[in-house]
Amino acid sequence: MQNPKRYLVTAALPYANGLKHIGHLAGAYLPADIYVRFLRAKQKDVVFVCGSDEHGTAIPIQAMKENTTPQAIIDKYHGIIRQNFADLSISFDIYHRTSSPLHHETSREFFTRLNDAGELETRETEQYFDEKANTFLADRYIKGTCPNCGNPNAYGDQCEKCGTSLSPDELINPVSTLSGEAPVKRKTKHWYLPLNRHEDFLRNWIVGEHNDDWRANVVGQCKSWLDGGLQPRAVTRDLDWGIRVPVEGAEGKVLYVWFDAPIGYISATKQWAIDNHRDWEPYWNDKDTQLVHFIGKDNIVFHCIIFPVMLKLYGHILPDNVPSNEFLNLEGDKMSTSRNWKLDMQDYIDDFVNQPNGGPALVDALRYYLTQIAPETKDSEFTWKGFQDAVNSELTDIFGNFVNRAMVLMHKLTSGKVPPLHTEALTEADRNMLAQFDNSREKIEKLLVGYKFREAQYEVIDLARIGNRYLQGKEPWKQVKNVDATGKVLPEAQQSIDNCLHICLQTCANLAIFINPFLPNTARKMLHMLKVVDKMLEWENAGKTKLLSVGYSLRAPELLFRKIEDTEIQAQVEKLKSNSIAAAGETVATGSDTAPPANSTEPVSDPVKEIIQFEDFAKIDLRTGRILEAEKVEKADKLLKLTIDLGFETRTIVSGIAKDFQPQDIIGKQVVVVVNLAPRKMRGIESNGMILMAQDEQGKLHFVQPENTINAGAGVS
Repeated sequence: MQNPKRYLVTAALPYANGLKHIGHLAGAYLPADIYVRFLRAKQKDVVFVCGSDEHGTAIPIQAMKENTTPQAIIDKYHGIIRQNFADLSISFDIYHRTSSPLHHETSREFFTRLNDAGELETRETEQYFDEKANTFLADRYIKGTCPNCGNPNAYGDQCEKCGTSLSPDELINPVSTLSGEAPVKRKTKHWYLPLNRHEDFLRNWIVGEHNDDWRANVVGQCKSWLDGGLQPRAVTRDLDWGIRVPVEGAEGKVLYVWFDAPIGYISATKQWAIDNHRDWEPYWNDKDTQLVHFIGKDNIVFHCIIFPVMLKLYGHILPDNVPSNEFLNLEGDKMSTSRNWKLDMQDYIDDFVNQPNGGPALVDALRYYLTQIAPETKDSEFTWKGFQDAVNSELTDIFGNFVNRAMVLMHKLTSGKVPPLHTEALTEADRNMLAQFDNSREKIEKLLVGYKFREAQYEVIDLARIGNRYLQGKEPWKQVKNVDATGKVLPEAQQSIDNCLHICLQTCANLAIFINPFLPNTARKMLHMLKVVDKMLEWENAGKTKLLSVGYSLRAPELLFRKIEDTEIQAQVEKLKSNSIAAAGETVATGSDTAPPANSTEPVSDPVKEIIQFEDFAKIDLRTGRILEAEKVEKADKLLKLTIDLGFETRTIVSGIAKDFQPQDIIGKQVVVVVNLAPRKMRGIESNGMILMAQDEQGKLHFVQPENTINAGAGVS
């Protein structure tokens, strides 16, 4: 959208069921904050909303773990998460919560309008019911034996041991986690959003309108969902905790959390408008508003498929862009709350920001490194050594060093005042440095508008790098030695000194403007030293060469950053390892289940299996094959019966991929098959082999197949 009247920026609502780690911060909240601060600097009308997601099974499950109530859980973690964001300079205009009366009212009204308009449909299904607890059971409240690996503690939606996605019907000997009793099947009615009716709209909107301006990972995942065919999705569930469904015959039912959570953006905007005596409606109903959702990749389907359908049906505007980041790993492994392999925002605040040598500079140090390694196009990795190198080698030795040298030399060589610029004495190096201001502004602005925050931050540091080279080349500390017989600096030498330091100080002023979206605390410390007001940070000043007045006295320089010591890094690495070992020990000792909540936005990381020898691996015979026929297995939602050409023979293999693939769509697919696996009967069909599949963070399966076409039966090694 060109030149919108206003902007509404959202960041994914974090679950209020526990502490949030820096992977969450890097995924949605920091990039959103950078973008919003840039828009504010451009004097745009922008509202930045977020809030705690406080419904769904994750909350009561956490309450059971902590032996308390769901309300106590959300009150506890809502406050902690909100303060963590504030401590790390995430500048929401409002941080709301979905337990608020306003959100309940907004969600019920949203459901009612869609239901009354006939945009929802009802279905009656059978669901497990706990007669002792007198309640229907969500998938995470059911445990049983995994039919694939025999794990006796598999959940109704997934086995955490082998990683297989399950349904409660597939569990062997299922029991309720509430009572320990075997559940029974009872009929229940639910309301569904028929996404299948809106496939053409979504395809035209995403692929037709946004194929080129949205990130490739977003468009690619959306295409995958659309190509697989959309199905009606339940918007209600049988649960005690949540927003009551506002229709007759829905007793004991609440809105499904995926339905009410994104409506939290709307209710948060309403609350902001009430608090600031503004009108909320233009931000959701005026087509001159640019709506931008910042999310992690595990939320793409909700923000690009489901919520847009809801918005369209209600009459609200659609998102202009949905910048989605990949995942941030930690020291060579995926972050995992269950394994305690993580760096919580609270831990960083306690260990760095709140220490005597911490403060706002250490907030910006984390912001800088997370932006430098932002997983914008692929998964990236946080390492403590990388953090140390980024702070010491770039922030301190390049950016901080340039600002400090310019300020120190100004106090030493020009009496602490901004020296004049002698235009008649400008050299080519001087002119090139002055021209660099506008060149940097153009590059940085283009990258920020395009949501390329890593590259934009690099350009800011590069300007400081160029400034260091310029200062080193001019050597004003040597020019001061060019004196006449009376000891006075020669006029041409003084002009060279003045021009160099004038340009360096104007560079510092521009650096303050450019760094502000990324490192706001650093920008304000620079303003203090330069004795200018916040208004200078407005983007209209970016690239200008006369930001500081000649003859103006500046304050004494202060170091912007401190070095990160080896001992600090070693302590953090040891803490990470010891926490992980302690978590593993606690799991073994208590037999506790360490699975993340069903609605968690954190990717599940399966532990590496025990070491095997090469001889063990060599026993596996992997061959390429091609699917000749595929059909669904009766009374088995997950199973497909496949006929596979292995070159030397044709095999029947039963595979649990029916939820992700339609039979007609996989005919002719190349696959990799374990051909020497012992036969196994499944639903009365003998399966002779196993197909290799990969599972993404959403639980969706993908074929593991050769890059190029290979004859069936070829060995894989």
